[in-house]
Formats: sequence, structure tokens, C-alpha cells
Amino acid sequence: MSRGQGWRRAIVLAAIAIACALPFLLSNFRLFQFTQVFIYAIALLGLNILTGFNGQISLGHGAFYALGAYTTAIMIDRWSVPYGWTIPVAGLLCLTAGFLFGIPALRLEGLYLALATFALALAVPQILKYFEHWTGGSQGIVLSKPGAPLGLTLSPDQWLYFVTLGVLILLFVLGANLLRGRTGRAIVAIRDNPIAAQAMGVNGALYKSLTFGVSAAYTGVAGALSALAIAFVAPDAFNVFLSITFLVGIVIGGLASISGAIFGGLFVQFVPNWAQEISKAAPWAIYGIFLIVFMYAMPRGIVGALRLAGARLARFRG
Repeated sequence: MSRGQGWRRAIVLAAIAIACALPFLLSNFRLFQFTQVFIYAIALLGLNILTGFNGQISLGHGAFYALGAYTTAIMIDRWSVPYGWTIPVAGLLCLTAGFLFGIPALRLEGLYLALATFALALAVPQILKYFEHWTGGSQGIVLSKPGAPLGLTLSPDQWLYFVTLGVLILLFVLGANLLRGRTGRAIVAIRDNPIAAQAMGVNGALYKSLTFGVSAAYTGVAGALSALAIAFVAPDAFNVFLSITFLVGIVIGGLASISGAIFGGLFVQFVPNWAQEISKAAPWAIYGIFLIVFMYAMPRGIVGALRLAGARLARFRG
């Protein structure tokens, strides 16, 4: 193991240790905010696998987020299924939906694919309102936050925080192994040069559809966790702006970066709140200024800026 890998592993372990200590140091509200950061990070990693690593632009991942959230809500509210089983079911359902959507989308690239996924984001909230018997229509579905099992002395917010953190670590490890292996190299090769990838024997159609499915599965799991954390789902919570926010998050965090999803989740969760505190009259103007400053100062995202700073420091020491 090289010195750089050792430092990265130490940083990751330190970050996990700090994350495990936060539930005993913060209020339930702040804990809920960091739970949302982890949920957004899962969704952003899913979108980054598709857009950053595979080169397929999506403006419709809010639809898969909604599908995952409603899967969990309906299974708990209508069928009284234990919440732990609903999370993998939401992921599998979104995996199937994403794979099936990815097949006809193979004919589309660039802006045309973006418009197709944008249409998906527009349609899903309206469809959710139509099936009122299952989805509760515009009123949505109200849930109860699950308590800690086995007599653990944890509040519901603390327990959901640890559940979300565990799912986050698991999915990040799976994503890292996927992208660093043969499948990941094929995914990146399709992005860089699809003709060369096909010449090397990569089945572009299959890998593109599978990538879309895996990306949707990550986003669906995030939606399921969001339904548990917020304890409420409604169609208006999954509008087009949510999909655009996901795209903003992966650009801010860093395209084609696994750790960038964490920074993107922090940006998505906290920057709008800061903009609201700075100016209640024009919060979106402040939010836009934040975006301009970030893009000007860090055009490759936060992770790209950190890598550049690390490279400069190494050259300085050398």
C-alpha cells in the first residue's frame, strides 16, 4: 500500500469515526439534516455513476427518487411490511425501471437524452396524483418514524441516522468496487470513446442500460430512506427542481468522483438554508451567487480542487 493510499484510508476511517460520534453531540434537528446529507450523497453517487462515469446526462432522477420513496411508503402504509424490507425492494424496483427506461434511451445521446429524462421528471409527479388509492393523491402518505430495535436507547432520529450511515457506507463500497473493476473500466471506456470500446468487445448497449439501472437503484434506495426520515411523501416534493438539484450536486462535488457525492450532499442540504438566512426576500438570487462562486473558484468541483491542491503541495515538498 502506497503512502497516498494510507493517507486516504486514514482520512476515511477518521471521517467514519466522526460520523458515528455525531448522534451523541448534535440535536435531533441537526441530526436530521446530516441524515438528509447522507441520503442525498447516495442519490448523487447514483447519478454520478451514470453521468460522470458513463457520460449519460439525466434530468429525471427525481422520478426514481420518488419511485423509491413511494415504494417504501405504500409497503409500510398499505401492507404493514417492516421498513427494513422496503429499502432493498425499492432499490430492485428502481433497478428494473431504470434498466427498462435505458433500453429505448439507447438511441438518444446528449441533450436529446437529457430532454427524455426531463420529460420523465415532469410526468411522474402527475402520475402519482392520479393513482390516489395507492399514493394518497395530492395529500400524500403520512408515516411514523421507526424506533430503535432490541431496546437500544436511541431516539428515532438517531436510529435512522445510523441506518442511513450504514447503507451509505455499504453502497459506497459497492460502487467503488464496481467502478474500479472490469465493469467500471468498460463504463468509463464507453464515455471516453464508444467506438474504441466497441472495438475492444464492450457491449455498449448492455452496459449503458445496466448503468442506467444501477444509477436508478441507488437513487431509489435514497428515496426510500428519505421517506423514512421525513415520514411523509407527496407528489409535489418530487418536482423537476429536485432532478436539477441532483445534477447541481454532482457538478459541485466533482464529476466522476465517488467522494464528491458527500460534498455535493452537503452543498444541496446546507447552501439553500444559508441563502434563506442571508436574504429571505431573494434566497434564490443568493443561491445563484453561491453557484457562480463555486463554479468560478472550483470548475472541476470540490474534489477536483482538493486534488489540485494536493498535487501542488506534493510538488512544493518535492
